[in-house]
Amino acid sequence: MSRITLDLLRKRSEHNEGEISTLEEIALHQENIEKIELIDKTCRHLKILLLQHNLISKIENLSKLKRLEYLNLALNNIEEIENLEGLESLKKLDLTVNFIGNLRGIKKLRCNEHLEQLFLMGNPCTDYEGYREYAIATLIQLKELDGTPIERSERIKALQAYARIEGEIIRSCTRQEKARKAELLDLQEKTRSREVADAEERGCEQKEEEGQEKEEEKEEKEEEEFWNQPSRHTPEERVAIAHRFLRKQEQKNREKDGGSVPRISHKLKLFDSEGKPYNANQPKIAFKLDDERYSDRIVLEVALYKYLDTSYVDVDVHPDYVRVTIKGKVLQLTLPSEVSVNDSTAKRNTTTGSLLVTMPRLKRLPAIFPRNTESAKGKSDKTRTVIERRSATSVREYLEIGPVASDLDFSKIYTRPTDAVGRSVDNQEETCSKRETFCLDDDSMVPPLE
Repeated sequence: MSRITLDLLRKRSEHNEGEISTLEEIALHQENIEKIELIDKTCRHLKILLLQHNLISKIENLSKLKRLEYLNLALNNIEEIENLEGLESLKKLDLTVNFIGNLRGIKKLRCNEHLEQLFLMGNPCTDYEGYREYAIATLIQLKELDGTPIERSERIKALQAYARIEGEIIRSCTRQEKARKAELLDLQEKTRSREVADAEERGCEQKEEEGQEKEEEKEEKEEEEFWNQPSRHTPEERVAIAHRFLRKQEQKNREKDGGSVPRISHKLKLFDSEGKPYNANQPKIAFKLDDERYSDRIVLEVALYKYLDTSYVDVDVHPDYVRVTIKGKVLQLTLPSEVSVNDSTAKRNTTTGSLLVTMPRLKRLPAIFPRNTESAKGKSDKTRTVIERRSATSVREYLEIGPVASDLDFSKIYTRPTDAVGRSVDNQEETCSKRETFCLDDDSMVPPLE
């Protein structure tokens, strides 16, 4: 049988993005719940609580739900109306098809001043003579009983006949209580006789050393007898039937799993024959392993679910691999270098819920571009000097776009001779010879310049 847990509450609160503290409505029907628990501590803002079709035998742990307006406990094993005084805002209460025999318990609902609708049909108390008149006269705040509106005249007649009806209700409750005790005694005797028969069969089995096939035949026979015999409408019978259903379902699941291929989780291998770790992502969750951004550490970021409880996450850092277990499923990654296990840290982001694992390296990574002054052996001093000059060159020199500063000035190839004072001296002879040559080469056909 299942219990009310945080996981179940979060699963049923998907419409509220998994937030439990601000939840106003939750449906926990058909979950085979046997006890009301945890709801009053985690969901105090509830206005609607649906718990129908379970195996709840007692109304409890609801007194802190001050804002609850609608409580549905139909199709359960409740025998007494109790512990509802703290529900100050309760307007509708559904107890259809339970085992309430003590109708006098409805007097405890007088504290619920806002109660307008009450459903009790399908309970033993509804068969009592004067049931409706007694309920109407007892709970004057009611406007509707079992889906039928209460008229003002009907309430006046019920109040007038209240004294007579109350006596009849008391007698009916006493008879029902005696019948219930007889049912319990009968059940105890059947249980004892069944235990004795089981003990005798076990002794016979030990003597005869029955095999597995015979045991299976016996279980099948027992199941057939249980479903063929008439059952009583009692809380114990409902619980027994639910247990049988669950057992049958589990058996079907085992047969289905046994006949099919085993799940991947059973086949998951984390290490090879030599003990080297494998990479595995069983939960199929997004992650990022950053081993290039920092030279002194490796960072792993895992995108965990935002509302996943941290108690379901386990981080295990080893020198050469890291393992993150999420609800029993393994995310394992090999590391490119050894890390320090003791100095590693794991933190969760309170906004996104992601997990950040920081693992310091045992040895820092060397620089990708080593210093040029530390040249390799075998190189000359000249080469070493050139490298140093290049490294000292600023980036600005390579980006200048002005005239290139160069010592190769072609205008200085020829320099005129100078005297002692520093003045330039023309070579007269050379000048004259040039003039003569120019004159000799003059063409007579060309007219003189005017």
